[in-house]
Amino acid sequence: MANEAYVKELVSLKEQLKFDRVFDVAGAKNIVIAGMGGSGIAGMIFQEIYSELPVYMVNDYHIPNFVDKETLFVAISYSGNTEETLSAYDKAAEKGAKMVAITSGGALASESKEPIIIPQGLQPRAALGYMIMPLLKSFGMAGNDEIGEAYDILGKIDAQNEGEKLIAEEVAMGKKIPVIYGVYPYKAVAYRWKTQFNENSKVIAYSSSFPELNHNDTMALKNTYKKSDFYFFCLSDNRDSRMDKRIKATEEITGTMFRQIGARGKSRLSRIMSMVHIGDYITFHLAGLLDKDPLNVTEIEELKLKLKE
Repeated sequence: MANEAYVKELVSLKEQLKFDRVFDVAGAKNIVIAGMGGSGIAGMIFQEIYSELPVYMVNDYHIPNFVDKETLFVAISYSGNTEETLSAYDKAAEKGAKMVAITSGGALASESKEPIIIPQGLQPRAALGYMIMPLLKSFGMAGNDEIGEAYDILGKIDAQNEGEKLIAEEVAMGKKIPVIYGVYPYKAVAYRWKTQFNENSKVIAYSSSFPELNHNDTMALKNTYKKSDFYFFCLSDNRDSRMDKRIKATEEITGTMFRQIGARGKSRLSRIMSMVHIGDYITFHLAGLLDKDPLNVTEIEELKLKLKE
């Protein structure tokens, strides 16, 4: 039953692309986005692909000193009760920033004058569409044609994900530790995969990105012990010839094979969301193979209770 419930959450992602809420961005000189865990992923993806204004991501209790009246401060908390995000929200409000809240309720909704309210009843990580679409639409990054294409592609992944299951079987049979490398614009998506392996499948995973990893990971890829314990993914468009050459050279020099994962569709929205969704299904299938409930977050909830003691 738990897996059936999570399948419904997975399939809902394409419907979330139709979430039609925007906020006023006029007058902003910089953008600060606060969010933790599954809520923070929306901000991380936006930060990577938007470059018209400076974007700073907060995943802590604190905010940067530059926050002022010209700052657009976006707090994203699915529950509305994430203590780090609430702390950052309060500090930004005290400094006179222009405040936006994206949440399903809780204290954040109560504190915000005009919160963007998203549907309740989902795992935060399964509500990515609801949390990222207001950002993309408010900054003119998700038109109707893009949304339509992404909707169709996600639907096809929902209907046919046997390839993702086969990859999950390879990981499970070898008891592999996933390592996910991302190439722009999929660096944040690589981190999303890492967190999905953590929460859905209950396995440790690691993420990094090209070209930065060539300045450190390259040595480990060649020389580390028990390299056979890892399963290496590379999320890449193969659209950047220089980066493609870098990836192939890394494989050759280090004797490492990367499982190349390609995005689907023509638009930026389609390619990013399809890459996200492929990772969702691999980690969902891995959870089933390992007999883990993807909805179970007992230890996280236990930690939150201990912090309140």
